[in-house]
Amino acid sequence: MATLGRPSADHAGDRGDPDPVLRTLLASAGDHDGYLRAVAGLCAARFLLPVVALGDDGGGGPDPDRHAELQAAMLTAPDGGSALVAFTGLDALRAWRPDARPVPCRLDELAASAVDQDCVALLVDLAGPSPLVLERDLLDQLARGRRLVALDDGGWGWLFAG
Repeated sequence: MATLGRPSADHAGDRGDPDPVLRTLLASAGDHDGYLRAVAGLCAARFLLPVVALGDDGGGGPDPDRHAELQAAMLTAPDGGSALVAFTGLDALRAWRPDARPVPCRLDELAASAVDQDCVALLVDLAGPSPLVLERDLLDQLARGRRLVALDDGGWGWLFAG
């Protein structure tokens, strides 16, 4: 998995509250332009990546000889394709999986991780309130550090966020 940055000073004091403007964009992503506006908004957002413990399911409490491994939560479809999940707020993450640890990150980090893991999609706010799917073609662009931006002529383009 791609290395996701440690929580930085950018996230100091972050309590996991969702951005209401971003949530409004996600809720209005039902048509093509709404979807693109939501993706553009996600490019500047803070996400919470759910991290779960694996390998410490022996029961009976902690065992000093057994160590849990932490891993980003992923889903696998019946066809074998995998998807990374991320959330715009702690409320949505907890609604999906209350035991997951939230790790703050950016969309470009998530996209790079999804591409490294050969995921077919990134699922945003899977448990609601307004889920959104970012598919592989889009993830490839975002993983390169590009951001989707609205152009003055009403179209859309990619900005390299260097």
